[in-house]
Amino acid sequence: MAPRRILITGAYGFVGTHLRAALAASFPLTELFAPRFELTDDAAMGQAVAQADADCVIHLAAIAAAAEARAAPDRAWQVNLHATLALAHAVKAQRADATFLFVSSGDIYGDTFRRGGKLNEEAAPAPLNLYSVTKAAADLALGQMAAEGLRAIRLRAFNHTGPGQSNAFVVAAFAEQIARIAAGRQEPIMRVGALSPERDFLDVRDVCAAYVACVEKTDTIPPGTILNIASGTPRRIGDVLHEMLAIAQQSPKIETASDRLRPTDIACAIGDSSRARELLGWAPVIPWEQTLHDTLQYWRQRI
Repeated sequence: MAPRRILITGAYGFVGTHLRAALAASFPLTELFAPRFELTDDAAMGQAVAQADADCVIHLAAIAAAAEARAAPDRAWQVNLHATLALAHAVKAQRADATFLFVSSGDIYGDTFRRGGKLNEEAAPAPLNLYSVTKAAADLALGQMAAEGLRAIRLRAFNHTGPGQSNAFVVAAFAEQIARIAAGRQEPIMRVGALSPERDFLDVRDVCAAYVACVEKTDTIPPGTILNIASGTPRRIGDVLHEMLAIAQQSPKIETASDRLRPTDIACAIGDSSRARELLGWAPVIPWEQTLHDTLQYWRQRI
């Protein structure tokens, strides 16, 4: 059943911009509330929840880049954990029947990826960086709140990219440098981080389609459910770089930059999204080549 009102936090960020468009297309009669407020302001948050009176809350807002979280750890904890819990408590107090969709992260599995293979939702969280540990803490806390009555669903999205993403993320960082080189605004040298890791990449529009499908089926998904949103396909970061260079017809020199290397990293991270496919009827459909092309085009236009 289509929700009457949806409240979205982080609605004007990378994913939020795509999600608002997807929700408007899928639920043309549903009111979307996308208030701008400081997440750490509990009073403003409570007021936003009251004014929206939403029957579905989608919590996207977060310190989402690992480097940003590492640079400001106190704020990362405040936003990713404490503000998330404050929002969840406000929803439970004011609209106990509302569904709370929490956008978690596949990154919270961390060290568990080292066992190999695709991880499903039964895998133990073992975060390795500040971003992922703050998200894991919120994820686990919401599981406890779900056991006590919050209609929470946790969506563990794996790496996603596409047009509009910040250059704090690897595919967008590649795209920006390639666009700058093509425009003559950067010498033909690309500064990159580790190229050997393999990651499970998705197009942001496929991820938003999963979120929309979850909203459509909130009546049938039990509170406390965890869903991996993943492609199940490993892609070597170096191969992604060379695919993008081939699309752009560029052949710059590649240099490893120490400031682009993570203090902790894992060789391969792949997710099993069988549960999402079963419960949501969802699967990624956008070709990877289109994702790369559209991301490059976005940065060409910006440059």
